[in-house]
Amino acid sequence: MELSPQLQAVYKQTADALKGRERRLFMAQVVKMLGPGGQRQAERELGWNRGTIRKAMRELDSGQLIEDRFSERGRKGVEEKLPNLLGDIQAILDGHEETDPIAKRIGLSTRQVRQMLIVEKGYRDEELPTQETVRLKIKGLGYQFRRRVMRNQPTNR
Repeated sequence: MELSPQLQAVYKQTADALKGRERRLFMAQVVKMLGPGGQRQAERELGWNRGTIRKAMRELDSGQLIEDRFSERGRKGVEEKLPNLLGDIQAILDGHEETDPIAKRIGLSTRQVRQMLIVEKGYRDEELPTQETVRLKIKGLGYQFRRRVMRNQPTNR
């Protein structure tokens, strides 16, 4: 079946407007309507991914939803690679004399905390996350950084 440019535009716009399972089911119905060779035709003329079309066809034929599993994609958190890291950061902060236990304010920098993780807890420098990640984990534990007063700074008086 030949698709006119107007029909191609309508199919593309409709597919773009839909998300998830609804989009895949629409794609599968269009491909079924196109008949034999419809997957290749949809890929060529509509720009649809054949992997997505195959998944859509399986969903349409079986009537069962195939989970997308978006949460399994992407980079894993540092807690998965270093499961004791948050506990070790907490132990360092709670045991440090500059930490105010009531307000949870710390007088340490992220560089100092990272260095203490290496010296006191036995982590290697290359396995630890960046200072920015350590800062985010500290804030995630509910701690706040104390503002540091810069000494020997000229004042504008």
